[in-house]
Amino acid sequence: MSSTPIFSGLSREIFDTANPTPYMEGVKKGLSEELVRKISSDKSEPEWMLAHRLECLKIFREKPMPTWGADLSTLDLDDIVYYARPGTTETDDWGKVPEEIRRVYDRLGIPEAERKVLAGVGAQYESEVVYHNLKEEWEKLGVIFLDMDDALELHPEMVRKYFMKCVPPTDHKFAALHGAVWSGGTFLHVPKNVKIREPLQAYFRMNARNMGQFEHTLIIVEEGADAHYIEGCSAPKYGSQALHAGLVEIFVKPGAKARYASVENWSRDTYNLNTKRAIVERDGTMEWIGGNMGSGVTMLYPCSMLVGEGARCDHLAIAFANAGQWQDTGAKVFHMAPHTSSKVISKSISKGGGAAIYRGTLKVAPHAHDCTASVECDALLLDELSRTDTIPDMQIRNNDVTIAHEATVGKLSEEDLFYLTSRGIPEEQAKAMIVNGFIEPIVRELPLEYAVEMNRLIELEMEGSVG
Repeated sequence: MSSTPIFSGLSREIFDTANPTPYMEGVKKGLSEELVRKISSDKSEPEWMLAHRLECLKIFREKPMPTWGADLSTLDLDDIVYYARPGTTETDDWGKVPEEIRRVYDRLGIPEAERKVLAGVGAQYESEVVYHNLKEEWEKLGVIFLDMDDALELHPEMVRKYFMKCVPPTDHKFAALHGAVWSGGTFLHVPKNVKIREPLQAYFRMNARNMGQFEHTLIIVEEGADAHYIEGCSAPKYGSQALHAGLVEIFVKPGAKARYASVENWSRDTYNLNTKRAIVERDGTMEWIGGNMGSGVTMLYPCSMLVGEGARCDHLAIAFANAGQWQDTGAKVFHMAPHTSSKVISKSISKGGGAAIYRGTLKVAPHAHDCTASVECDALLLDELSRTDTIPDMQIRNNDVTIAHEATVGKLSEEDLFYLTSRGIPEEQAKAMIVNGFIEPIVRELPLEYAVEMNRLIELEMEGSVG
């Protein structure tokens, strides 16, 4: 593990500055069957995938917009670019990535992170993966770590077996949209009993104005195996709408363990309507760790389906809502087998009139006896203008369970502020220190470099918070 944080010089400008976009010339906005067919043709996909895309397009057109949660009435789906190719080919040699694209990821510290702490890295720019690499030691043990386009070409039957089986296109309108126009993403398959010691990472960057990104992440962790996967995301600020509707599917086999961590830092222009779900089999463990802070509107509720006896899950998440932001986040847990357990810890921070909403679902099936579940929601309000809500939905269908739910709302402690400022610490810095302490239980679960990134992003959001 590196002792020098790679994100120590992180600034908002790094995320909000866009590259030139010559590849956007002639690219049309909006969604059509012609576009869906073009995506499939460009990627030389098998007939079954094209048929899947067209069926998803049909479902998308039939499904209504969600009328609960965040207000999506101002999202203009006809003003989005659904597919754009940056004009480069994928490589496993970082030096062969075009310089103007490489420079973006260099500023974000991705190549350095790969050298120091990662087992493998993927980098997506707009609709296509531009770089993907896996350390040789894991490749020799049979680990498959590819972008989704290559996985579909090289392992078509495995992809077909699992693709959108965890999240079907009928789930909601944006799952169907994803199924129609998905492009890029990550495929990870960890063989039986292989335990990957280092995290694998993918980083997704939207660069063009009005861009939409629809990467697909498919992870299969076989029996007794262990894997830790990290996703990071960002986009520049244009003052016009962007859309992120990615999809994550994770299959945790008996006795396996999967950890998925993400730091989502889209620009204020972005509607982040992401869907993430895991199916956890007997004695399997699923861990979700997430940070959401950049997008103007977020609707994100990672879901664990505990289908095997003894399965368990942990959900740890932090959401930061600043001026003009609506962070609608939470967790969904379904106890569908006996002796399953779950723990949800959600923390939110609101300032400048931002709204942070926890929206959670906990369901225990009638036959799921001897289950244990805990939900803890803590909210911190930094001013009188901001808002926080906790909206739990708990459906317990048998009495042989142990269920706990706790929700707290607080403000910055005047005593703590006085103590710190009386010792010469500026008030703005003192507030940031208190906030970092509040989120520490979640940040400490990230690898060092990404914990540093999260803390630095919080500091950037805290700038100018005095008064």
